Amino acid sequence: MDFSDEKIIVGSAEWVALHELKIPAIKVRVDSGAKTSSLHAFNIQPFTRASEKWVSFDVHPIQKNRKINIRCEAPVVDRRIIKSSNGEREKRYVIRTLMEIGGQQFFPEITLTNRDSMGFRMLLGREAMAGRMLVDPSEELCLGDRSDDDIRSLYRVMEKEHSGLRIGLLASNPDLYSNQRILEAGEQRGHTISFLNIQHCYMKMDPESPEALYRGGSSLNHLDAVIPRIRPSMTFYGCALTRHFEGLGKFALNSAEAITQSRDKLYSMQLMLKEGLDIPTSGFANSPVDTADLIDMVGGAPLIVKLLQGTQGRGVVLAETTKAADSVINAFKSLKANLLVQEFVREAQGKDLRCFVIDGRVVASIERTAAAGEFRANIHQGGTASIVKITAEEKRLAIKAAKVFDLKVAGVDIIRSKKGPLLLEVNSSPGLEGIETATGKDIASLMIKAIEKKLGWTQPETSVG
Repeated sequence: MDFSDEKIIVGSAEWVALHELKIPAIKVRVDSGAKTSSLHAFNIQPFTRASEKWVSFDVHPIQKNRKINIRCEAPVVDRRIIKSSNGEREKRYVIRTLMEIGGQQFFPEITLTNRDSMGFRMLLGREAMAGRMLVDPSEELCLGDRSDDDIRSLYRVMEKEHSGLRIGLLASNPDLYSNQRILEAGEQRGHTISFLNIQHCYMKMDPESPEALYRGGSSLNHLDAVIPRIRPSMTFYGCALTRHFEGLGKFALNSAEAITQSRDKLYSMQLMLKEGLDIPTSGFANSPVDTADLIDMVGGAPLIVKLLQGTQGRGVVLAETTKAADSVINAFKSLKANLLVQEFVREAQGKDLRCFVIDGRVVASIERTAAAGEFRANIHQGGTASIVKITAEEKRLAIKAAKVFDLKVAGVDIIRSKKGPLLLEVNSSPGLEGIETATGKDIASLMIKAIEKKLGWTQPETSVG
C-alpha cells in the first residue's frame, strides 16, 4: 500500500470510508486523547472461519438514522479491556480493517462498542493518526463535507445490492451450536441475519408508532422475520416479545401462542388427548392425599415423575419402587411444585425418537439412547444419537403433533411401546447439533427456507458471463 510522505491536516471531525466493511462514508470524531479508534457496533457475533476467529456485527453508520443498517464481518485481532472516556471498563473485540481518509489508505486497529448514545458513530484515535495526520482542533471537515444527497446516493446503492431478507434470531446464548448454525445458514442464503439477545430487546406500545427496539435505542422494525429460540426461564418475556413482533406484522417462524402451548406440559398433554394423539398414561393432582391413586392409575412403579416446568430431561425422575414414588411425589408437592406422574415404558429400553418437523414435513429423524445406567429422560445429558428410519405411523404422529400446536418448526419426541408409538413431548426450540451430526443434513438451512417460502422470497438469479 502506498502512503503519502506528507501528513494531512484534519479537523475535530472528518469523513472516512471503511471499504472492507462496505461503509462508504462515516463521520468520525478526531480524538488524539484516545489511544485506539472505536466504531459503533451492535448485534456483535463471534464465529470461526477457516480455523480463525472472526466477528460479525451491525452498524448504523449515519448518526440519528437507524434505517441504514450495514452488516459487517472482519477477522478478530484481539479482545481487550478498554477504558472509555467516562471511566468505565469494557471488554471489546478489536479488528483491523482498511480505512481511507484524505486520499490515504491504511489498516488501523478499531475496537467495537455500542456508541449509540455518543455524538459520532466512530472515534479516530491517535494510533491511527500517528505519522499520518496533524490535528487542527479549531477546525472541522478540513478534508471536505458530505451532503445529505451524497449520503443518500452512496447508501442507496448499498440498499439496491441487498436483496435478501432481514431476519432476527431471538435467543439468549450466541455461542450455542444451534444459534451459530442458524446465523451461518441465513448469511449463506443471502440474508442479513442478526443475533438479538432477548433480554436486550424492549417494546414500545403506542397506537401511532409501535416499535421493537434493541439496547441503545436501535429500532428493529426493519426486520422481515424473527426466529424465536426461547430458553425456558425466558418463556414469558420471550413470548411477549415474539407476540409484539407479530403485532408489527413480522413473521415469526414459531408464533408466541404455539410456543406458549408447547411449553405448558399439562396443557400440551390435554391438547394432545383432545386431538386424539396417543400419549403415555399420565396423572395429575393437587393434593398429596391423592398420591396413592396417582401411582395406581399409571400402572404402579416403576414410573416417571415430571415437573411441569422442566425441559431437556431436567426435573424428571425415575421412581423404581412404590415407596420411592411416594417419597418423590410428596417431596415435590411439599415444595409447591406442580408435577405429572407418567407410566414407565420398559420396552423402550432407554430410547426415544426425535423427529424434526419443518413446515408440516418430517425432514430428519434420529434415535436417541440414554447413557449407561440412565433412562430415557436423561438422553439429553450424555446420551447418543443415531440415524433411524421411522414408520409411516410415527411420521404421521409427528406431523400431526406439530400441526396441533401450530409449530412451523418442532422437535417431536416419540417412544416405541407395545401399544404402538406414543407422543412424549413437542419442543418449540429443538436443538440442531445432535440431529445434524447424526444425519448430516443441513437443518438450519431448511429453517431459513421455511421463512423464504412464507414470505415469497426466491434466490435472485445470477447472470452467467
